[in-house]
Amino acid sequence: MSEPASISTGIAARYATAMFELAQEGGALDALEADVGALEAALADSADLRDVITSPLYGRDETQAAMGAVADAMGLDAITGNTLRLMAQKRRLFVLPALLRSLRARIAEHKGEVTADVVSAKALTKAQSESLQKALSASVGREVQLNATVDASLIGGLVVKVGSKMIDTSIRSKLNALQNTMKEVG
Repeated sequence: MSEPASISTGIAARYATAMFELAQEGGALDALEADVGALEAALADSADLRDVITSPLYGRDETQAAMGAVADAMGLDAITGNTLRLMAQKRRLFVLPALLRSLRARIAEHKGEVTADVVSAKALTKAQSESLQKALSASVGREVQLNATVDASLIGGLVVKVGSKMIDTSIRSKLNALQNTMKEVG
């Protein structure tokens, strides 16, 4: 891991710990989980929001006002809104995506859930997602939440990552393995 990525992860982890503990003490974990989902969706949908959190062109006051307005407009919990304002004031908004990932992991751990990252060549149907989720839950022994993405370069199959375990059944990996075998032969 590069040094800047390590620093960002450390900053995000400290904010996530503080937010999680405050929400847990105040009985607001459900609100925090809803806020995390709303902010993830907002970051995915809004180029302007991504620009505000990453661009050095905006001053502290502008970003603090913008994040306060975003928090108010989205109806975010006080803990989340105040944290966003503080991060803007301290020029730490660039770690927001890492903060959201860290919070998502802490909430899932608290609930006894595991998140599985699933990459498929085309979007999974609801039945396929449910079947995969049941199979993974039986294998892991805990409730599994799927984080599904699509990568057409896989050609077919799936790449499933649960914790430190990865299962790659994609056609791309099989073709790569075949190509390596062919190189060894001749």
